[in-house]
Amino acid sequence: MDIKEYSKLIKAKRKELDDLMKRKMPVIAGRMAKDHFQDNFRREGFVNGGLHPWPKAKRLSSGRTDAAGQYGTLLSGRNHLFSSVKYVPADYRVRVADDLMYAPLHNWGGEVHPTVTPQMRRFAWAKYYQASGKAKKAATGKKKGKKKGSAASNEPQENPEALKWKRLALTKKKKNSGSEYRNGSSSEKAKNCPTG
Repeated sequence: MDIKEYSKLIKAKRKELDDLMKRKMPVIAGRMAKDHFQDNFRREGFVNGGLHPWPKAKRLSSGRTDAAGQYGTLLSGRNHLFSSVKYVPADYRVRVADDLMYAPLHNWGGEVHPTVTPQMRRFAWAKYYQASGKAKKAATGKKKGKKKGSAASNEPQENPEALKWKRLALTKKKKNSGSEYRNGSSSEKAKNCPTG
């Protein structure tokens, strides 16, 4: 093999290598990344350098026997978050993403401020009465105020479950006509979405 043949061989291999890096490797890397992220879901934890389990979902530790109690953390019957992991190959690069609006909240944490509807308040009151064991009081039409001289420390403490439902039922009411959902732009809709 002389130098000219060797030079042709290097040029041919360079073209193959460039095609590999430009077209094939982004697809291979994207598929590997997607499989890796979905493996995190299957194992219910991060698998980088050994398994680092995610905190267990509250529904798993509550002893539920329904279908929701059977699925792992961040999994459900539909597996929407799991199946929405995608990759988009391009020249020399690949983008791996999950475009669901609640995916960043699951990944990095955060706070949500959902709009509490009247139906949610009724449900919260029903759950409060169920958790506290109190009977729902009939409406008398009079406001019930605190008696003068009564000490708050004399009242028994409510259980945490009942207190959670009571706090939800007593959240501040907002006057909302709903027009921002009907007339607003898509960015306003995303901003006002309960999960965003």
